[in-house]
Amino acid sequence: MKLSPGDKRKQLKKLILAKDTVIAPGIYDAYGAKLVENAGFLAVYLTGNGVSASLLGHPDIGQVDLTLITDHARRIAASISLPLICDADTGYGGVFNIQRAVQEFEAAGVSAIHLEDQQFPKRCAQFEGARSVLDFSEAVNHIKAAVMSRTDQDFMIIARTDCAASLGIDEAIRRAKAFVAEGADAVFVELKSSPEALDHIKKVKDLVGSTCLFNVDVGGPVSNLKAHQMKSHGIDIAIHPSLGRAIFGYAMQEALTQLKSSGNLEPLRAKMFSSQAYNQALGLDAFEAWEKQFNS
Repeated sequence: MKLSPGDKRKQLKKLILAKDTVIAPGIYDAYGAKLVENAGFLAVYLTGNGVSASLLGHPDIGQVDLTLITDHARRIAASISLPLICDADTGYGGVFNIQRAVQEFEAAGVSAIHLEDQQFPKRCAQFEGARSVLDFSEAVNHIKAAVMSRTDQDFMIIARTDCAASLGIDEAIRRAKAFVAEGADAVFVELKSSPEALDHIKKVKDLVGSTCLFNVDVGGPVSNLKAHQMKSHGIDIAIHPSLGRAIFGYAMQEALTQLKSSGNLEPLRAKMFSSQAYNQALGLDAFEAWEKQFNS
């Protein structure tokens, strides 16, 4: 039986308090979310970058709007019993836009969102070059607006800052502290791959003293961490935004190349789901068992 949105939110908060880091593999659709759930993970992450690719066929350049992602998130959240953490970009505008964004994500059954301090429209933080960010007071007010806009206090507001690349880690920590002071449930300091990344993560955790989410797909020493090592480095929630989109892109390109070059997929058959495995992943047996109640 699927959990209610409120139960999923409570479950996410319990997971964060446990001794292990919450690992949230990144997906962009309900099929991927089902696979994450079937694999035994306890949370899932909806990447805005992946949604941009899957629904628009565009890179992450700020073209995903509020209703596009919340409609998509609603269907994903309804398909699983896991807490769903969503990328809410900048909140899609000013404080009124943020108010509506929080309301829409909450109504969609999402368990947590992260809001960033990039200037609107945003661009993927992992693109080359530093991103332009809001000034300090405006960034803090955006998080204040988000916190004031929720109706379920278990709906998590994760405050993200992308300022470390341009303004330094100390400014990122200053912002994170201010976000927590305004009621943010967790912080997310976006970092790029560097030899100092692990030290920066630990510094954020020690100085901010809040639940910390980090993107562990950034490369370098952060990506080399094993799941059991993350908590001691200060990572309470680890998201893998690129997992679904990167694996699918690689596998699909390999299959298409094979089909184009040889005219069939036989060499890849062992790497493909059979119809039985595919239907099992989607829970066909349970649907059919439910249907049998109505057979006369």
